[in-house]
Amino acid sequence: MYIFFAILHVFVCLFLMFVVLLQQGKGGGMGAAFGGAATAQVFGGRGAGNLLTRATAVCAFTFMVTSVSLAYMSSSGDRSLRDKVAAEKKSKGTEGAPRVKPPKLENKAPEKPASSAP
Repeated sequence: MYIFFAILHVFVCLFLMFVVLLQQGKGGGMGAAFGGAATAQVFGGRGAGNLLTRATAVCAFTFMVTSVSLAYMSSSGDRSLRDKVAAEKKSKGTEGAPRVKPPKLENKAPEKPASSAP
């Protein structure tokens, strides 16, 4: 199933690039978008009715769905590994065992041996 979604994802990516590059520019660029003049063109009579615009929307939606699906499927291996490790800990009985603290080492000066007086 993962391979199917991966292949579908690649084809959707390529088709999405192709459809976006085929679209005709609306004109005006970013300057007209800030001025508000392009809103009448985008939401006008022919705005959403174009075949390429609809194909772009469908491809974008499919791209997002396949991306989320692939991310979920790739993380499912992490969940199964985590469950397996938890089951091993439970079977060994180390899950509820108290932790043993290591002894503290103090910085003491070494003791000098008692010397005999002559």
